[in-house]
Amino acid sequence: QVQLVESGGGLVQTGGSLRLSCAASGRTVSPYAMGWFRQAPGNEREFVAHIIRNGGSTYYTDSVKGRSTISRDTVKNTVYLQMNSLKPEDTAVYYCAARMFGSSSFDYWGQGTQVTVSS
Repeated sequence: QVQLVESGGGLVQTGGSLRLSCAASGRTVSPYAMGWFRQAPGNEREFVAHIIRNGGSTYYTDSVKGRSTISRDTVKNTVYLQMNSLKPEDTAVYYCAARMFGSSSFDYWGQGTQVTVSS
């Protein structure tokens, strides 16, 4: 099992910034990739970004490209999502997820952290 604990959410004004953190613990084998997803009220959960542990390749959904940066600290087993120029449409619960080697999907999920952007 992998336990994921997110932090860093909150209320921010349009144009503001937040940095989300996700600390992973549990299994001795580190995840292949870590990702961020979000779910706004009435919407399905959507992909935001992910980062590959080895090499650090990153991928973003178009709506956050240029405004967000995902990074990882492999020593701390922590992944971050720096979000800038936040918009009201970024309001959602943000979930951290882990994908293990050999898996084709994200297998473990955090409890989520609320991000609210006021207009």
